[in-house]
Amino acid sequence: MMKRKYAVLALILLLCCFEAKAEDGSRLWLRTEKNAQQEQPKVKMSGKKDATLRLACDEIHQYWKGKSVVLTVKKNGKTRDGFDIFDDSRAVRIESASSLGVLYGAYTLLRMQAMGQPIQGTISETPCYDIRILNHWDNPNGTVERGFAGRSIFWHDALSAPSGRTRRAVDGVTSASTPQDNAPQKQDDHLVTIWKAYARANASIGINATVLNNVNAKPLMLGDEKLQETKRIADVLRPYGIKVYLSVNFASPKAIGGLSTADPLDPDVRRWWKEKANDIYRMIPDFGGFLVKANSEGEPGPMDYGRSHVDGANMLAEALAPHGGIVMWRAFVYSAKEGSDRAAQAVEEFMPYDGQFAENVIIQIKNGPVDFQPREPISPLLLAMKQTQTMIEVQITQEYLGESVHSVFLAPMWKECFDVAKAPDGFANFDKHIGNRKTAFAGVANIGDSRNWCGSDMAQANWYAFGRLAWNPDLSNEQIAREFLSQTFSTNPVFVTEMTHVLCQSRESCVKYMMPLGLHHIFAGNHHYGPEPWYAPKGVRADWLPPYYHKADANGLGFDRTVETGSGATKQYPPSLYNKYNDLNSCPENLLLWFHHVAWNHRMHSGKTLWDMLCLTYEEGVREAEAFADTWRNMKQYVDADRWEALMKRYDRQARDAWWWRDACVLYFQTFSKLPLPDGFRPAKFKLDDLKRYRLVMDNYTAADMDKLP
Repeated sequence: MMKRKYAVLALILLLCCFEAKAEDGSRLWLRTEKNAQQEQPKVKMSGKKDATLRLACDEIHQYWKGKSVVLTVKKNGKTRDGFDIFDDSRAVRIESASSLGVLYGAYTLLRMQAMGQPIQGTISETPCYDIRILNHWDNPNGTVERGFAGRSIFWHDALSAPSGRTRRAVDGVTSASTPQDNAPQKQDDHLVTIWKAYARANASIGINATVLNNVNAKPLMLGDEKLQETKRIADVLRPYGIKVYLSVNFASPKAIGGLSTADPLDPDVRRWWKEKANDIYRMIPDFGGFLVKANSEGEPGPMDYGRSHVDGANMLAEALAPHGGIVMWRAFVYSAKEGSDRAAQAVEEFMPYDGQFAENVIIQIKNGPVDFQPREPISPLLLAMKQTQTMIEVQITQEYLGESVHSVFLAPMWKECFDVAKAPDGFANFDKHIGNRKTAFAGVANIGDSRNWCGSDMAQANWYAFGRLAWNPDLSNEQIAREFLSQTFSTNPVFVTEMTHVLCQSRESCVKYMMPLGLHHIFAGNHHYGPEPWYAPKGVRADWLPPYYHKADANGLGFDRTVETGSGATKQYPPSLYNKYNDLNSCPENLLLWFHHVAWNHRMHSGKTLWDMLCLTYEEGVREAEAFADTWRNMKQYVDADRWEALMKRYDRQARDAWWWRDACVLYFQTFSKLPLPDGFRPAKFKLDDLKRYRLVMDNYTAADMDKLP
């Protein structure tokens, strides 16, 4: 058994050094083979030769297969991580005002090579967002909240194991508890290799920051031991231009600081945070700052002491300001008591404080007003705060979109948010500077210690897409999909064309078979994989339950958020969107049930009733999921056997799950509508009573299990 465990560890080391030939997904989109020593191109460096510039040089040496390259850091080069690439008769030149800009230029050159794109004219790029940051929801014990790809790549029992005990391997295999010669050192080296591979992947798509731990933060993250571990990680990531941040628990002064309170206006509390910030920056001079989830879902915060979000955020900002650090204060806050429409509570909570937050505070706002649903309207808070720097938070990990089983490309979801924000009166400042403040874009990571990093080879597309959109949100869904597929699987034009169509359609299809026409949050209790629109146990607050959101009754379906008869949440939008959303006749049908309680016999734009349209949309989603599986089945000749087979199983499972969603939702809502199923709706595979007895979760059944159900 011990020999097997060390063999596994050795294999992973090889994979992460990018020397392995096996196609197990570990190389992500960075699959270009290294040059032989005699084939390495000439590379000339001009400017301060720091670790980052040397990395750029090494990348070109090892992977560029063209003419000589000149890397230049110069004063009048592109700023803010930007770069210029141009080709003259003698060499390819990459220029920037910073070594990091040169590194990004080097990765752009290698991306073009991998896709077979020639250099035409001058390529000149500057990122849209200053801070392009991953939020890891990793816990100190190595687990990952809403993680579907294994354990944390940062935090392990091993890292805090007492001296003399062996440490946990990164793939989750634990070696014996007896000491082994040099085992801790070997494990440390292995983790550094993993962190370097992680940093390289991020730098290749322009990501420059990372929050290392869960927003549901533990106070021990600010203890000496965890800060030393944070320093180790920061030292590894630094040459790749990645700053580290930490999520902090607001009650830390009380939990680990020996104080009797965490009141943000208490002088001793303020002093504690300043001293803690000083300690951190002595260890990590380029530390980015804090991410804070306060007074939300049971987490401590300033309201515990009768204070406001401004009091809490500005106290932390004061501690970080001398060091250039920032506070990202999450707006995912809803009342601890049931009350007003949950979708309206962020605006109600934060708008009274617009303009009062410190210069180095950014309010981090989810793209939608509830919680990363398959489709939501844009959060009105992103459009409402005009005097406060805001940032969008999206979810790369597919908490609500099939986890790591369903292949759902999320770039269309995120671009949908950007596009709506461009409404004529939809003032959005999340990509604009207010004074000297930073712009930022955050994505909740889908990364774990599985061999392919994301639990599924196709789920890597969302990590890739986040980085590319954080760099340039004007990139099209098709361009990002083509880039990812060409670099990750095959440049064959048939494969790229067919699978680009699948990726770009996949999110819309997922919405169709899960929650079409504006339905939302009808997932099973205690997890967010399968459907349970009937889930309503006693003693659970209403806004955690599906009936709160779908409000099905004998008359119709949907949540009335209109001003006249509903919660009034539509009034939180600027006039152009308010006028559209508040009117049943002008509301986009893909959001109809989000904003309106609609009669079953209401005539849709197609002339069909709501009931028929609902049923047929579910049916359409299932058919599209089945078509995706058929398309992937035909891609076998273009993809290596291991990854093709792994994804084939997922596509088949996705199609079966789509049937489950269709039958569960339509048969349940039919108990309210009392209407017959329309023509074109295939007979149900399941009975509602059976669906209610068997819970659909990520890993609880096989195809054979499903076939046995009545």
